[in-house]
This record gives sequence, C-alpha cells and structure tokens, in this order.
Amino acid sequence: MPNIKSAKKRVKVNAAKAARNKAANSDLKTAIKKANTAIATNAENKDELVKAAVKKIDKAAASNLIHKNCAARKKSSLAKKANA
Repeated sequence: MPNIKSAKKRVKVNAAKAARNKAANSDLKTAIKKANTAIATNAENKDELVKAAVKKIDKAAASNLIHKNCAARKKSSLAKKANA
C-alpha cells in the first residue's frame, strides 16, 4: 500500500480506468458476438447488429481501447461474414 498521497491517488485512478476499460471491452465483445450470431442464424435484424458492432469497434479504436489495425481487422471480418 502506498504511503505518498499522489501514489494513493494513482491507485484509485488506475482502478477506475481499469474498470471502465474492462466494461467497454466486455461491451465490445458482446456486440461482436451478437452480430456474429445474427449473421450465422440469418436473423432479420443482422444489418442493425452489424452496424452497432462496427460503431462500438470505432469507438473502442478512438479511445485507444484497441489498436486501429485491430479495429480494421474486426470490421473487415464482420463485413466479410455479412456479405457472404
């Protein structure tokens, strides 16, 4: 446990950021899974789910949660599956 005031604050701030990143990452993975499931079952709302997943991917890349090339790869993969 840190003794210095600034170190104590860093622990709190890092914990808060880690929680926010974990939640956002979980949300991203859920959106991608929903889109993939909709594509696999050929659901009528698959286009909406793919669009929502792409939006989440873009937001994650913009906030440096994932690398921009990783975002491009995920979006490309979704588009490829949706168009097949």
